[in-house]
Amino acid sequence: MLISLENIFPLRPPLTLPEGVSEDQLFNWLKSVHVEGAPNEIINYCIQDFRRFVYTYGLFKGASKNIKGRKGYCLELGANPYFTTILLKEFTPHEFVLANYFGDQHPAGVQSQQVKFLEFKPEKQSSAKLFQIYLNYHHFNIENDSFPFDNASFDIVLFCEIIEHLLMDPAKVLREIRRVLKPNGQLILTTPNVGRLENVARMLSGANIYDPYSGYGPYGRHNREYNKHDLYLLLTYVGFSIQEMFSADVHDNSAEQFFDLANIQNQLKFRQNDLGQYIFLRATSNGVDQGKKPSWLYRSYPSDELDA
Repeated sequence: MLISLENIFPLRPPLTLPEGVSEDQLFNWLKSVHVEGAPNEIINYCIQDFRRFVYTYGLFKGASKNIKGRKGYCLELGANPYFTTILLKEFTPHEFVLANYFGDQHPAGVQSQQVKFLEFKPEKQSSAKLFQIYLNYHHFNIENDSFPFDNASFDIVLFCEIIEHLLMDPAKVLREIRRVLKPNGQLILTTPNVGRLENVARMLSGANIYDPYSGYGPYGRHNREYNKHDLYLLLTYVGFSIQEMFSADVHDNSAEQFFDLANIQNQLKFRQNDLGQYIFLRATSNGVDQGKKPSWLYRSYPSDELDA
């Protein structure tokens, strides 16, 4: 007999909402964000991933506590389609620099993109004004290019839903993030959790867990997903210290379509906090970089580049 997963695994920790704002009010406003010319899959992105944006807001709020008496200067990597951008601009006082990568066919440098969204007017959202703004962003490939920013430029760097798309060298990217962060600067990282309950159920049922090939090319798919332990090891290795990390479901969970959860409840109870669809973490750039490539993540490199 199938049983409800909500009664077994705590996969949806509470959201940290802006003060005085309900979840419904925030959702109805944020889904108004629209990137000019975006395909339908992007238009529907907020409906599917709303909770992820709000969990990210909660991490950002925690990171902001380290900024005393001034506006913070923040870098958002992979800002498009700007749901997190608009959310943070509305409910935090900080300044943001944005970056994207849309492929080699787009020129490097600073570009702009039109974004439309409604005024946040929760009591009378139907009469809210429509804003049309142009957001400037830096266009570069974070794996191949040095970030076009000076050392110690930013208080906070947002690195959300990117690491799983990287093809070659995540440690190099994290080191560039460390370079542009101020001392004790904050990294906010979110990524799909390879150890999510749905993947456990898929594997037990004989289904595959790998991401499909993408019409957007090799960067359009998930090339390597991580679990919480992976991220702890990698971030610690390159000189970050984890301040908070949790997993959470964001959209509907399909685990029960693949396996009867009653049959695995006892075996997974000790991992109940590791089974959410996404990993959310905040880390500080105050550790020591070990300087090489950890051998648990890299192979077939010269021995002097690998660390056992």
